Amino acid sequence: MSVNRRELLLGAAVGAAGLPLLGAMPSFAQTASSFTPEKGASLRVLRWAPFVKGDEDAWLANTKKFTEKTGVEVRIDKESWEDIRPKSAVAANMGAGPDMVWVWFDDAQQYPDKLVDVSALANKLGAAGGGWYPGLEGYAKRDGKFVAMPLAAIGNAICYRESHMKAAGFSEFPKDTKGFLELCKALKAKGTPAGFPHGKAVGDGNNYAHWLLWSHGGKTVDESGKVAINSPETLAAINYAKELYGTFIPGTESWLDINNNRAFLANQISLTANGVSLYYAAKNDPKLAEMAADIRTTNFPVGPVGQSIELHQTTSIATFKHTKFPQACMAYLEFMYQPEQMNAWLQGSSAYCCQPLKAYASNPIWTSDKNHAAYAKASETLRPNGYAGPLGYASAGVMADYVLVDMFAEAVTGAQTPENAIKRAEARINRYYRV
Repeated sequence: MSVNRRELLLGAAVGAAGLPLLGAMPSFAQTASSFTPEKGASLRVLRWAPFVKGDEDAWLANTKKFTEKTGVEVRIDKESWEDIRPKSAVAANMGAGPDMVWVWFDDAQQYPDKLVDVSALANKLGAAGGGWYPGLEGYAKRDGKFVAMPLAAIGNAICYRESHMKAAGFSEFPKDTKGFLELCKALKAKGTPAGFPHGKAVGDGNNYAHWLLWSHGGKTVDESGKVAINSPETLAAINYAKELYGTFIPGTESWLDINNNRAFLANQISLTANGVSLYYAAKNDPKLAEMAADIRTTNFPVGPVGQSIELHQTTSIATFKHTKFPQACMAYLEFMYQPEQMNAWLQGSSAYCCQPLKAYASNPIWTSDKNHAAYAKASETLRPNGYAGPLGYASAGVMADYVLVDMFAEAVTGAQTPENAIKRAEARINRYYRV
């Protein structure tokens, strides 16, 4: 298997091989294979570069098992998180490139006519596996058909140093946005500031921007798809974001997905939001043993809307119509979603990837470490980025264009007044949602 590597922070070093089972694995009846790979078939799969190495190791081990069983060679390539989206779009538009790709959020909604309808397989696996989580299913479906296979939600949670929180005068983590702001102010005063990405970070930047907006009652569009970003709620979210930004370490406006990890592990910040990979990066480095023991995770604080509302990174596997081996693609997907393979992958991911099918919710990985709890329900609780309107070309375009991320970044840095930042975002969203 060929691997194209762009250096990223690798977390859990435990691979699938030799990984101990942490109790009885959730299981259900194996589905008989309905697909016979074409003679001489070989596949190329493009995925995002891992932040937790155990995720990649387990996936590669499962892929090797598939090749041994079927004779189909599978080449796994990978690209940085930021590069997956444009490379996938190019492959879709050119009708050439990888057979399958791991896409983000509702990216599959941008070129559904270029993707294989996998409804028969998805419905079969859904029936056998307790059903798909609605949020993940929604990202993968277009006009009632599965244009991709839901794969995982990558939970996003607050990661913080408990000793730093206590030194700042807080005995427990604040549960609301008002208390959260006060904590961040106190951390800055102690020289142990927070930091959240305001740059074009596919995961962390989008997760943070959407939480800011939604927690204050804002939304990009209403239920009918009418643009609704220009509202008092959005203005309140921006004003809150400006206060938070004032407590951050300098430079967060240029952060990508890797930067908050690096700042945290370098002791430059003591609070951010991230996947569980941040915790494992510290836990697996002997030099950071003291930090690892001090890390705690929790869900985002609740804003004025009065309920927990989070985006969470999501990924699906799309199969291009230009593949020469559609039966081999379906056989590969079916194999990878079977209990033996899926459980091994979830274990290897060390709570980084949250299951797409409800039958896997009892995988013991979620209770094997107290810091996993904040990520355990990511698939169940996520709100789709197109809220409150339907997913489709427009929602995918707004996400891919970083409209919300840019709106907050422009306002908090003073590049635009809050009002102008909102108007600029409104104009950009209208370009996607216009009839």
